[in-house]
Amino acid sequence: MSETALLVIDMFNTYTHPDAEQLADNVVEVVDPIAELVARAAERDDVDLVYVNDNYGDFTATHSDVVRAALEGARPELVRPLVPASGSRFLTKVRHSAFYATPLDYLLSRLGVRRIVLTGQVTEQCILYTALDGYVRHYDVVVPPDAVAHIDSQLGEAALEMMRRNMKAELSKSTECLP
Repeated sequence: MSETALLVIDMFNTYTHPDAEQLADNVVEVVDPIAELVARAAERDDVDLVYVNDNYGDFTATHSDVVRAALEGARPELVRPLVPASGSRFLTKVRHSAFYATPLDYLLSRLGVRRIVLTGQVTEQCILYTALDGYVRHYDVVVPPDAVAHIDSQLGEAALEMMRRNMKAELSKSTECLP
């Protein structure tokens, strides 16, 4: 059992949506820090790794389908470094929060998790709403700003400040956020 979980949120994206280019430009900066966090978590027994990704409205999609679609999308180089190892925990979601209509809270409680480290995209959307849902469920929330990608830089900064101030989130570098 671990008290910390690393959540990788929505990194399997086809980058074919209207704001994809702007988002992808920012994802370029966070792929390596997230990949390094994933590698560190995979080496440790005291950190649980959980991928949570949008199913993009396809309720027949398995996690393999979601990853494959992203690898066949417009920016596979942003996806390849984060492809989950076989047997990884992978949940699909349908809305912004990784908690909404998913078994994430149940999984985390079964694992004994009290602290969640949020990485991925989009800072001002899915990361923000997941942080809020984690906070109201009494998890300690950690967000490494160098491991989350925004679409709009001002909204991304505002979201980080909201998480820090309103949700008591710890904002720390990706190299410092795993105990």
